[in-house]
Amino acid sequence: MKPNPKAMLKRYIPILLAVVFAGNTVFAQQDSAKLKQITNEVMLHSKCYQWLNYLSTRIGGRISGSPQAAAAVEYTHQLMDSMGADSVYLQACMVPRWIRGEKESAKILTNNAGEYNVAICALGGSIATPAGGVTAEVIEVHEFAELKKLGAAGVKGKIVFYNHPFDETFVNTFNAYGGTFMFRYMGAVEAAKYGAVGTILRSLGNETDNYPHTGVMTYKDSVTQIPGCAISTMGADQLSRLLKTDPKLRVHFEMGCYTMPDVKSYNVIAELKGTEHPEEIITVGGHLDSWDLAQGANDDGAGAVQSLEILRTFRALGIKPKRTVRIIMFMNEENGGRGAKQYAEEAKQKHEKHIAAMESDAGGETPLGFGLDGTDAQRNAILKWKGLLLPYGLYDFTSTEGGADIDKLKDQGALLLGLEPDSQRYFDLHHTAQDTFDKINKRELELGAASMSMMIYLISQYGL
Repeated sequence: MKPNPKAMLKRYIPILLAVVFAGNTVFAQQDSAKLKQITNEVMLHSKCYQWLNYLSTRIGGRISGSPQAAAAVEYTHQLMDSMGADSVYLQACMVPRWIRGEKESAKILTNNAGEYNVAICALGGSIATPAGGVTAEVIEVHEFAELKKLGAAGVKGKIVFYNHPFDETFVNTFNAYGGTFMFRYMGAVEAAKYGAVGTILRSLGNETDNYPHTGVMTYKDSVTQIPGCAISTMGADQLSRLLKTDPKLRVHFEMGCYTMPDVKSYNVIAELKGTEHPEEIITVGGHLDSWDLAQGANDDGAGAVQSLEILRTFRALGIKPKRTVRIIMFMNEENGGRGAKQYAEEAKQKHEKHIAAMESDAGGETPLGFGLDGTDAQRNAILKWKGLLLPYGLYDFTSTEGGADIDKLKDQGALLLGLEPDSQRYFDLHHTAQDTFDKINKRELELGAASMSMMIYLISQYGL
């Protein structure tokens, strides 16, 4: 009797499917057990909170080019060496050296209600005010379009006050930040086009308090440089109220910041060589530099030590990744991104194959998931693990944000992943004097490190 292929296929399909599903179940059980082992190791034996304490309280704010940034490079290099990575090395890059100088001061000079001192801080990269400071009338705007409409006739000789509050309807506060960032970065350029003598920016945050937020700004060679500062949200509300009753009031502010020539700094890199596909590279990191107003604990000391914890955990558990894992402490994310550019350029020159890049730069709060920026195939490869990650509170994969230090690797084919912590408190601390170690919750920090470790493990085992 001649065999009937269709009949045989029909007969054996259920058996084949049963074998496949049984295999998948076994793999899922093995993966689940491994993820539990990784999480237990982090939650019971993690050193990331201890490392962050040293980085924050012993070294302190680590603005690029500073002695503190250099100390952070040395400290993390020693940590990586002590954990026995396959290789540890420094990657040189030239970084800007901006110095804040003496503490800034400002006061509102009304014509009918006296003077009011208000809290300000210079924006990163700003020039100083002239000797004796800047004193001028103030024009309040909420959008660049208003500035353009006023033109030189309404702006020349005045201080432009950008008063654009966060949109509180966004649940994810990073979306609100995205709607205000351009006023900090481009505010001085746009105001100077119309003859302004300075800018005051409403601090970029949710909370109404008296802590001004710094952050990077820029200039253009073709436009006159004017000083730019941020005013606390409380001060911004006060200035706006007073302007309504006294449109001719003036503001006086003084800043002594300055820029020195670029200096050499470094990315700090540790590598675990892949056992089966060493040519496929997975990077994970945070940025080592911070602003100078505080300790840089949340932004981004947390992300740096969480990344270091992956190395410690893999070594402690004897995990040998099938694909190469690189842990990177990026330098100069805050005011230039020079470390990220250097890493991406060298990777391209060496024709390296990056399949994924992860960054933690959204704070040390409770992790909720990961942002995914890549192709549909890459995203789907990650999403098939949702069931494994859900027991650890990782459910949100809707964001498409990766991270500023890894975004250039997307052009080289890498999927970008950004750890997504709860964002509700992040901008209370962001770039302010409040970003200190005491604001960090040990358990939340470790949960983030565990989440990153699990994801890096899965990608290193199965690829994308």
